[in-house]
Amino acid sequence: MKNYPAYLQDLMREYPQVKNSEISGRYLNLDHIGPVLETLSGYYTIEKIGKSAMGEPISIVKFGTGKTKIFAWSQMHGNETTTTKAVFDLLNAFQRKEEFPVLKEILEKCQIWIIPMLNPDGGRSYTRANANNVDLNRDAQNLEEVESRILREQFDKFSPDFCFNLHDQRTIFTAGTAPKPATLSFLTPAMEEQRQIFPSRKKSMKLIAAMAADLKEELPGQIGRYDDAFNLNCTGDTFQSQEVPTILFEAGHYPGDYQREITRKYVFAALVAALHHISSSDYLIFDYHDYGKLPENQKFFNDIVLKNVKLSDEEIYDVAIQYREELKNGEIIFTPVVEKIGEKMKKYGLREIDCEKEFALQEGEDRLAENVVVNKIILNGREIDLKPD
Repeated sequence: MKNYPAYLQDLMREYPQVKNSEISGRYLNLDHIGPVLETLSGYYTIEKIGKSAMGEPISIVKFGTGKTKIFAWSQMHGNETTTTKAVFDLLNAFQRKEEFPVLKEILEKCQIWIIPMLNPDGGRSYTRANANNVDLNRDAQNLEEVESRILREQFDKFSPDFCFNLHDQRTIFTAGTAPKPATLSFLTPAMEEQRQIFPSRKKSMKLIAAMAADLKEELPGQIGRYDDAFNLNCTGDTFQSQEVPTILFEAGHYPGDYQREITRKYVFAALVAALHHISSSDYLIFDYHDYGKLPENQKFFNDIVLKNVKLSDEEIYDVAIQYREELKNGEIIFTPVVEKIGEKMKKYGLREIDCEKEFALQEGEDRLAENVVVNKIILNGREIDLKPD
């Protein structure tokens, strides 16, 4: 735990006991979190604040007695579940506040409202959009969807001092151009087209700089900065434009962790870090320019890259393969699909296989082709499974 700052070390040492073992994997719907919310009702104020388009209940968890108000929501996109898992880890941790001074201070100085699953219909179908096929993160102005209106109603009712917009991002992202995945990425959304830095936005920049400083030794080269192109239809941009410092959390890939059980730990650490720096107000001492020094996310990864593949007697190519996530029988299946075949592609593979200019064929000994599923390849007479471990 020596890579964490002092205030986090004891808590992260205890993380295996703090982690909510009832919730795991990539697929989460209300059947998974509903019973857990019931068990937490003795510790927190939990209210049903509305129903989704398909009539599923949407709940909010409230705790803390302080003056600084923090509003967070997760699973706005139904297939982005890592931050939801981290939220429940956080709720487990706060039950042990007497053991950890950092948590006790947060509860004394902050009020926190969290919507653990804003889009339960998307959660059930494992889709980004809601049941009406609307991306809720593009509905902040029109408020056409009931889930968007529920979020806005709670924002207006609470009048928060900070907002945390909790998401997942795909495995394709690097933190900058180096061959390292962006395990965590942050964004302070722009407030207007020119993306100027007004005082309220500067606060969120300082807070991100503080979080990144606390986690950089645990995640060297794996903390990125998300693109801040302005879109007022996005929830973060809308709330930021109202001078409420807003931070987008993006949970990304950690090597070998397709279930995002390692990433959830780092999201948990980032949430505690953010709450600590807000409650102590020491984020204000950080240089907001350090936010801009974080490497911007780039799309340089594929799940698998086959290097130096012979496709005919004269053709040597690289083959980029990306997993398609599919919900089957209550589980997320990762199906390898050939995305692109090209010469010496400038892409990294989370898994790279050097075919050494040998023929690589699909199962059935068919030639590899773009946009086809390929669970295994046959290389030099041996089968290589392409599914994640």
